[in-house]
Parts: sequence; C-alpha cells; structure tokens
Amino acid sequence: MKKGVVVFASLALLFAFCVPAVAQPNTRAVETIVVENFDDTGSNEWTWGIQASHYIDAEKGFPKMTYFEAQPNSLKVFNKEGETPKVLGVQTSYLRKGENWFEVYPEKDGKPYEIPFVGTVTQLDFWVWGANYLYFIDVLLRDADGRVYTLPAGNLAFNGWKNVIVTIPSHIRQHSRLRSGPKTMSFVGFRVRTDPDEYVDNFNIFFDQFKYTTNALSNIFDGYELKDIDFGGSGSNGSSSTASTNDAK
Repeated sequence: MKKGVVVFASLALLFAFCVPAVAQPNTRAVETIVVENFDDTGSNEWTWGIQASHYIDAEKGFPKMTYFEAQPNSLKVFNKEGETPKVLGVQTSYLRKGENWFEVYPEKDGKPYEIPFVGTVTQLDFWVWGANYLYFIDVLLRDADGRVYTLPAGNLAFNGWKNVIVTIPSHIRQHSRLRSGPKTMSFVGFRVRTDPDEYVDNFNIFFDQFKYTTNALSNIFDGYELKDIDFGGSGSNGSSSTASTNDAK
C-alpha cells in the first residue's frame, strides 16, 4: 500500500511539471531564410546597385557589375533540374593605392533599398569569391532605431569560394517598440575596402547564396495582428468605420 502511494505521488508530480510545459506556446522557430541566390534576377522586388570611392577608374567603365553562370562546388548538390545557377560579379580598378572602397547594395526603382529581416537574426551567411587580394569585406545593417552598423566579415586574401558567417551582436536593436520609424533591423549592403598598400588596378569579386538564420517567432505575440492596424476614417467615439457606415444606412 505504501509503495502504491509513493508511485501515485511520483506520477502526480510528473504530471504537474509536464502540464505547464505542454501548455506554454512555442515562441521559438529557428529558420534559415534565403535573401538572394542571384539565380533568378527577376524574382525579387529589388535589383543590385554599386557605388565606389573617388579614385575609381570611371573613364574605363569601372566599377563593373554583372551576373555569371557559376556557383561554389558545395552548393551544386542542391541544384534542381533545369536551373541555371548564377553569381553576382564585380570588377574594380582604381587610379591609385589608398583607402579605396566600393559598396554593393539592393536598389528599387533606381534608389537604394534596405531589405527588412524577419524575426530576431542570429547570423548572416553568404558565399564570396576572393582573388587573394588584401581587401576587407563588411556587412552594413540598420537597426530598428535607425542607426547603421558596420560588421566586419573578414578579409579576401584567399583564392576561390569561401562561406562567410557573421554573428549579429546582441547589442544591436532588432525590434522597435515605437509605431513610427523602422519596425525591424534591415540589410543595407556589402562594403569592400582595400588595404592602403594592396594593388588596386584589377580586382574581381563574386557573391552567391546570401541568407540568414533567425528566430522567426521572437516578436510574435497574442494580438500581433492589431499592432499596425489602420483606424482609417473611424469616428472620435471609438466606433469602427464599418459600424458608422451601417448606422448611416
């Protein structure tokens, strides 16, 4: 009898601990979202633009940017039949050594466009082709308060493709509690900087498979759909515009 009581008590405690865990909503959904694979240039609402610092050899048409049929070997296993993998390529040439730079960024309707992130981002992930020049690549992000951050992504002193992963620092605010202004963190662009003593007359770089890892449900809560509701022409008495219309009839 005593043994049965102990077993019953153990089961009751187990049930008591498990029920709250089951009842709590799951607020964590880790996903990997592809921003751009550069394969289908017409599938996104943005295109890509480029700008360079003062000593770029503009008379010879630099910087040059276009798409090429290529991809890292590690990504070939994911190819689907009939697809033509592409990468985004950039070529630069400067008139003299120094602190030269260029930026590759999304644009829409001929203007810079910042790509908003979903959820709380933990890391960025992209492939870059290096020409073994001592250049440095940065990622430009704008936080939810409007500040632009420059995150170092390493140097390009290697040959061929390399998968670059950039961790998002916890101090960057990714969500705003304000109704006005940016709602989330956004991607501004890539910046490539030359070492002051490195050659600058003929440089190539290629980009592929830009994605990020995020907790997509981190900013979702009960009643989330009311966050950005438009009151429209609702009256001052608090009744909805639909209700006012019905009363008028």
